[in-house]
Amino acid sequence: MTDERRETRDEKGRRPERSEGPTSSRRLIFRRPGRALPPKGERFRELLKLLRDEADRRFALAELHDLLVGCAPVEYADVVARADHSGLPVLMQNYVAAMVEQAGVQKGVAPPAWVAEIAPLDQPHFATPLKSVRFHLLRASPVPFKRRNIFIDASLGARV
Repeated sequence: MTDERRETRDEKGRRPERSEGPTSSRRLIFRRPGRALPPKGERFRELLKLLRDEADRRFALAELHDLLVGCAPVEYADVVARADHSGLPVLMQNYVAAMVEQAGVQKGVAPPAWVAEIAPLDQPHFATPLKSVRFHLLRASPVPFKRRNIFIDASLGARV
């Protein structure tokens, strides 16, 4: 018995690359010569827009984490240079700024100027409501998060 599978090909007869997407099971992506995928800086700005919607925040923060971790030090400054954080809640503005600062520290690159424009939170924000864990969070949080009054257990490069 022969296996007759039909492959989808584009208009020039090329086979698609298979990609696992975070929101869909499998997608087919055709890469055309001369057409680049969206630059990382554009993806950074798209993720900031997604953070405005509370329903998308967990996904967007995870994607932002992956984007910042995956940036090479030479491209980091260009990727995070521009950010429209005006529509974000104050906590998200500080969270993004801390993530960007932490990525800069890890890559040995100075953070962009817009990070300094965001004032730290007035009240501390702990990743959990459990008071018994707060002392641990006070000690374990990375410095850029502590400066912004955000206390978490993991930073860039680590997931909880």
